[in-house]
Amino acid sequence: MTVAADDPRETLAERDLAILQFEATWFTLDEDRHDAIRARFSCSVEEYNLDLNRVIDHPAALLVDPLVVRRLRRHRERRRRQLIDGAAAGEHA
Repeated sequence: MTVAADDPRETLAERDLAILQFEATWFTLDEDRHDAIRARFSCSVEEYNLDLNRVIDHPAALLVDPLVVRRLRRHRERRRRQLIDGAAAGEHA
């Protein structure tokens, strides 16, 4: 397969593309997500999550797999809002 010069996959590293692919399919695996992350990416889950957040913020990621990137961004925003709302509720209690 020939990749065009303006292909968004060229601006993302191979690992970044692998992360997007993993996020699109991990739930079909017969193994724990955290175990799969450690085995496939040779890093801790925390390091993987940092990489994942960096990847989904990259403009080219949206062009490579818009459904996965939008889903991940929504989940991240939901978690952030829960943390903020929880912290705010704790301050007023």
